[in-house]
Amino acid sequence: MEPTLMVVGLNYRTAPVAVRERFWISESRRYEALVQLSRAEGIDEVIVLATCNRTEFLLWVNDVTLAANSVMRLLGAEYGLMLCEWKHFYRLLDEAALLHIFRVASSLDSMVVGEPQVVSQVKQAWQQAQKLGATGRFLDAVIQKALTVSKRVRSETAIGNAAVSIPYAAVELTRQIFGSLENKKVLLLGAGKMSELSARGWLNHGARAVRVINRKTEHAAELAAKLGGIAIPFEERWQHMADADIIISSTSCPHTILSRDEAEMMVRGRTKRPLVIVDIAMPRDIDSAVREVEGVYLYDLDDLENVVDHNAGEREVAAAAAQKILQAEAQGFRRRLMAERVVPTIVALRQRLDEICRQELDSFRQESGPFSKDQDEMLNAVMSRMTQRIAGSLARELKELPEKMEQEQMTSALQRLFHLQTPERALAGTIS
Repeated sequence: MEPTLMVVGLNYRTAPVAVRERFWISESRRYEALVQLSRAEGIDEVIVLATCNRTEFLLWVNDVTLAANSVMRLLGAEYGLMLCEWKHFYRLLDEAALLHIFRVASSLDSMVVGEPQVVSQVKQAWQQAQKLGATGRFLDAVIQKALTVSKRVRSETAIGNAAVSIPYAAVELTRQIFGSLENKKVLLLGAGKMSELSARGWLNHGARAVRVINRKTEHAAELAAKLGGIAIPFEERWQHMADADIIISSTSCPHTILSRDEAEMMVRGRTKRPLVIVDIAMPRDIDSAVREVEGVYLYDLDDLENVVDHNAGEREVAAAAAQKILQAEAQGFRRRLMAERVVPTIVALRQRLDEICRQELDSFRQESGPFSKDQDEMLNAVMSRMTQRIAGSLARELKELPEKMEQEQMTSALQRLFHLQTPERALAGTIS
């Protein structure tokens, strides 16, 4: 089987947040996954992309079945994947995988179409894999092209201008509950970018008294200064949470930081004043049972997806234009990728032809020689031209075949006919 591009993963379309958080891979564990998969059966190159909306393995594989099994073993051993849960995962190959990666990088596959954060997330995942040597010329070329396509989509369509962000959705939810956000007290658990953008949205609608709580006090102080708020020590969080009207939580804590019992204690004495909690962390910060506490309105990422669809028509037009760009770019790049896949076979073929010609030339010298220096050089030149012509003709045939199956069949035939031992990896270089 010829090497191919493959994506194995799940996202907000295929799995609810409760499933996504089970298979979400923290940054420190992504290193372990990269190391393990880069050494696994069937896999030559690997990138792990994990965000609040997706966990995906971008793979360059030499055997599709072995590679998929390697991913399943990792998820089973490290995250307790059961066979019945495999239905949440998709397995994309070749052109479908390439188009999917382009869609992800261009934010067409995001919960919030057009959101800009995914570009930096793709870059970070790629850089992490590069540092560990888990990628090579093929995935490097795919991601580089995906980022180029993303830039083109944003410059040639209105996809970015039409985006409805997670912070926007959070603000809309709170406006639906409170009506007016005038003088509402806002508390940020975590000092990330999404918290900052959400807080700015609330402030723009009249909220006040922003409090920032983070385990790293210096990060809380830095964000509080930007927002004109106050940093609160983590140990003092309970009294400020009890006093807030709106809480947005986006910490990197691996476990929940607010249980139902804690929430019930926290809201005592609020005199039925509603408390809105928006949990955008992955894994989730707030126990889902907190929804059952009277007076508390808890929203997670799945809830934000269902917020009223703002600018829907504009986004649909922009997404349709972007999709045309992606289709054309994917088709063109796939042809170049297919041509690059056969480079090891072409290199091995040329080496084999050179070997055959040297053997025949040595036999001819023994039978008909000796030859003068000029004659010997002429014989060498003729044999070299013959191998170049044959290898060049076969290389063009291989590279120009329009269908992957035809290319695989011809490559396999050449390998059998000439007893080729192809190099495990192609020669160094970049797919343009």
